[in-house]
Amino acid sequence: MGDIIHAIILGIVEGLTEFLPVSSSGHMILTNKLLDIASDDQAIVTFEIIIQLAAILAMAIVYRRRIADLFGLSRKPQSLGAIGPGGRSSARKKLNLIHVALGIVPAMLLAYALKDVIKGEGFNQAPVLFSLVVGGIYMIVAEKLSNSGRIRVKAETMDDITYRQAFTIGLLQCLSLWPGFSRSGSTIAGGMLTGTSYKAAADFSFLMAIPIMVVASGYEMLDSYKYITGDNLSFFIVGFLVSFVVAWLVIILFLRFIQKVKLTHFAIYRFILAALFWIFIMR
Repeated sequence: MGDIIHAIILGIVEGLTEFLPVSSSGHMILTNKLLDIASDDQAIVTFEIIIQLAAILAMAIVYRRRIADLFGLSRKPQSLGAIGPGGRSSARKKLNLIHVALGIVPAMLLAYALKDVIKGEGFNQAPVLFSLVVGGIYMIVAEKLSNSGRIRVKAETMDDITYRQAFTIGLLQCLSLWPGFSRSGSTIAGGMLTGTSYKAAADFSFLMAIPIMVVASGYEMLDSYKYITGDNLSFFIVGFLVSFVVAWLVIILFLRFIQKVKLTHFAIYRFILAALFWIFIMR
């Protein structure tokens, strides 16, 4: 196990990278290597699940109103939209639970089918290194095609996303099962390839992250909770709190400045990370 300083560093790394298209798994592997922490230590594995849950909680708080709206718990009345022919009001279409289900089911089913392969070979060093590079290229291509006018933007906001777009994004999210590829990177770029705006794709990606990560982390915690003991409790608490605060700030800032930070910028960062990965881990 690490000390409190390690808990703070790992919490910061998780909070910074979980929802950005830069691969949190790649960052955690590199950080553990630089801190001389054994990534296969079961207590560390449990700690990484805990700080990931903290990031999920931050996301859920940021999107709490949208989540309540999805389940019909919002206090704000739905807008009736514009008045249509004959004086009838045409309710504005809104994102619903079917959209979310279409977006998360493909990756969840495939993840369950390939769970042994992913845990076995997926986190080896070479696959992560290559996925950082391939994922970066994928993001650059998606952004260039979206900006070229070859793909017409049909969904300016998350509420404009169609069932077909949601399902296609869900299929492309399967790319994130390749460790290092990035779940947010695959879905944001995937959304832009299907005709959503950058902002709509990011919003939908973040919203889908909540159920996916809750299920994945919850499943892993079934075997890992026993590694949380009184001796290392402070390590887990500090990591949780740091990850939560940093993730909350990252989400807020990313959504605020999303138009200024392009996918290509994140892709270039991924290439730099891959170079560091090669220098400090592969060689």
